[in-house]
Amino acid sequence: MWKGEGMSEDMDEVDGLRVIQAGVCCTVQDLGRYGYATHGLSQGGPIDLQAHCWVNRLLGNEPDAATIEIAVGMASFQAQSDLLLAICGADMRAEIDGNLVGNWRSFPIQRGQTLKLHPAREGLRGYIGLKGGVQTEPIMESCSVVVRNGVGSLLTEGEVLPALAVDPVNVAHVPARYVPNYPATISLRVIESYQACDFSPEALSGFYQAEYEVTPELDRMGVKLKGNQIKPPNDGIISEGIALGAIQVPNDGQPIVLLNDRQTLGGYPKLGVVARVDLPKLGQAGPGTKVQFSPVTLGQAQQEWRQFCDYFLSV
Repeated sequence: MWKGEGMSEDMDEVDGLRVIQAGVCCTVQDLGRYGYATHGLSQGGPIDLQAHCWVNRLLGNEPDAATIEIAVGMASFQAQSDLLLAICGADMRAEIDGNLVGNWRSFPIQRGQTLKLHPAREGLRGYIGLKGGVQTEPIMESCSVVVRNGVGSLLTEGEVLPALAVDPVNVAHVPARYVPNYPATISLRVIESYQACDFSPEALSGFYQAEYEVTPELDRMGVKLKGNQIKPPNDGIISEGIALGAIQVPNDGQPIVLLNDRQTLGGYPKLGVVARVDLPKLGQAGPGTKVQFSPVTLGQAQQEWRQFCDYFLSV
């Protein structure tokens, strides 16, 4: 566990959430760790940036406040002080002491009460926010856990996530028109890379016309798809930096979309990158989800990303 400033050695005295059941993959994430890729460190950060940002907006937190990212569900926490929480993302049927509290909203939890999350019914990842953010100590300017880099670790039973004790009086919810759904088929738009012209016209047209399926080979590093085989233009390229959302085509012709915990360098040819505002849809896609791709211009993708940033990330 990372200790924040002023934390007591006696974890029973710390205001915050005690982990009762850690679930499959629970980590602390803020907006990510930037400026360290030259040292081989992944950026980390929330896979579903939209859900993370809504959680913090509901609580009046800064956008970079650390949240708890929970994959699949089956986690539970006990409040060690009166807190104000919010939950967004996958529907995990959140309960406090057996009473449903709903999703895409903030809610109070009192000292001694237990928040329980069931297996996700729709979507894959849920986000819990605390008023003021999870008070873990930053490592290299970020609280984001990247297990593959050895920066932080998965949450474990008995661990306490320090938080600010508050008088939880104000609650809020995300307007219904802004709550996303997580359908069985998703559409992702692609900004083609400079390497796209190395692929044959047949390979590119086959990629856009095909329907792919999310395989069980998915984690915070990336998502492997299966479907129409794409013939790569070569066996590999000189390793180069990899952008978030990059679509790599390895020798087997099955595309891999790389996510937040991706390696910083790679030598597979790349068709392009998934538009940044579309990535939350992939982050919520479980095995078996169908995926279709279409091209988008850089200008259109940038405009939508600016709109997202103006709403959520401007402070």
